[in-house]
Amino acid sequence: MKARIKWVQDAMFLAESGSGHSVVMDGPEDHGGRNLGVRPMEMLLMGMGGCTSFDVMSILKKSRQDVVDCVAQMEAERADEVPSVFTKIHVHFVVTGNKLKEAQVKRAVELSAEKYCSASIMLEKGGVEITHSHEIVELSAG
Repeated sequence: MKARIKWVQDAMFLAESGSGHSVVMDGPEDHGGRNLGVRPMEMLLMGMGGCTSFDVMSILKKSRQDVVDCVAQMEAERADEVPSVFTKIHVHFVVTGNKLKEAQVKRAVELSAEKYCSASIMLEKGGVEITHSHEIVELSAG
């Protein structure tokens, strides 16, 4: 896996993935940026969210759950001192569908957290406390 990060100006950078996609990163105004892109630490949090969401949806599809929407709501706390590393991350999944089985959703979240999500497992090994929760929004009547 490769990436290329090119300085644009001030605190703005263009991140290019090895697969050919680009994302603008920029700092806040009080750090010389213009607030025109995501912060690098936000990218890290979003990356973890994407990784675990990918796992959860893959597991739910394999278990033939009729999912129509899945949102991972991420909240993170950071250390006050430099480096301002993540200390805690909570992931709350809101899974919407028809006749979803509680046990299947719970298991998908657990499997991602404990076995499959490379990003969250790596962050945990680095000392970040990661917690998960979920809720099901039922679309079908009965």
